[in-house]
Amino acid sequence: MAIIDIKSKESCKYDLVSLGEIMLRLDPGEGRVRTARHFTAWEGGGEYNVARGLRRCFGLTTGVVTAFADNDVGRLIEDFILQGGVDTSLIKWIPYDGVGRQVRNGLNFTERGFGLRGAVGIPDRGNTAASQLKPGDIDWEDLFGRQGVRWFHTGGIYAALSESAAAVTEEAVQAARKHGTIVSYDLNYRPSLWKAIGGHDKAREVNRRIAKNVDVMIGNEEDFTACLGFEVEGVDENISAIEVDAFKKMISRAVKEFPNFKATATTLRTVKTATVNDWGAICWADGEFYEATHRENLEILDRVGGGDSFASGLIYGFLAFGDPQKAVEYGAAHGALAMTTPGDTSMASKAEVEKLVGGGGARVVR
Repeated sequence: MAIIDIKSKESCKYDLVSLGEIMLRLDPGEGRVRTARHFTAWEGGGEYNVARGLRRCFGLTTGVVTAFADNDVGRLIEDFILQGGVDTSLIKWIPYDGVGRQVRNGLNFTERGFGLRGAVGIPDRGNTAASQLKPGDIDWEDLFGRQGVRWFHTGGIYAALSESAAAVTEEAVQAARKHGTIVSYDLNYRPSLWKAIGGHDKAREVNRRIAKNVDVMIGNEEDFTACLGFEVEGVDENISAIEVDAFKKMISRAVKEFPNFKATATTLRTVKTATVNDWGAICWADGEFYEATHRENLEILDRVGGGDSFASGLIYGFLAFGDPQKAVEYGAAHGALAMTTPGDTSMASKAEVEKLVGGGGARVVR
């Protein structure tokens, strides 16, 4: 029997659907937001980036559940989504009031960092259409019960946007599991999103409720501590080989409390500078831990979205092979490649990922 029992491709319209907010990312390139005179525009959002990676890199059929204010900024983001090949039929369009008093679209100003200067994100996402989605707005029974979805992905960034967003997330994961759709959830703890609405306590209350309906939980040591309340000594954001053992103990505790977890996974990142990191990943499934190839001194152009590309590679590995070792290797390789290009979303090809998984390097391709 497979570690994760996934619906057949033939029985479902979608391989994966994600739920989350998609923002317009405005990037000053090599400069700073505070001194910029022009910006490059991209689309991005933690949950959406996974759906786009699975479509563009791995060729799967994906869709996104979100909402936009119906104005030219929303239509610009839609155009980016269409270019990425992700199905837009599940998007809700909300009439724009002309000013943004009632509804607007989210912006994210992002500096990618360099050397000793870390990456910085300055989101402007209050009162957005996606954050105002409420239970009953999406026909989950139709999506999961009639159209069919093999895998559903969402995360803690979207759940933190508002009380109603958290409620929609909970409604969605319950409906997905009811219809046998695998649910993955990236805890993705962001202190800035939770600090005004209750901090760690609120994050734990919301995420622990949602976690009861999650099959594959993704998150690093800070995520598991802040969002689920699993404290462990000797672990910080720079996980060394020694600290991996402590992290494994924390995961072992988590899966005992949440026996519905069929797998958990995280990236293992040691930040040396903004542009040089050690990079790896680990996955727990069926009582065993599986580690990806560890890459030292990985050179990074833009780290934003690397974790999302790890998640999409991991999900592809489970969908395509049902093999935790392959899943974590594909995730780590895809995340590494995604950080070599600008923007939130992956520009890697499946052939490039498979070359890296197979031990290939950066030798020129002619």
